Amino acid sequence: MSKTKEKVKSLLNKLPDDCSIEDIQYHLYVIDKVCHGLELADTEGTIAQDEVEKHLSKWLIE
Repeated sequence: MSKTKEKVKSLLNKLPDDCSIEDIQYHLYVIDKVCHGLELADTEGTIAQDEVEKHLSKWLIE
């Protein structure tokens, strides 16, 4: 069985029986985005917390 199919089956088993199609679509969307982000982090690396805070400080008001 493919990894994708296993993920979908696992998701369906975790959701309540009365969930809607929209609920399923939303959860699949979130899983896809998280997996994509993790793949990017593995291939392109990440930014250190202090570096992120330095960049965000330009827009944040304290």
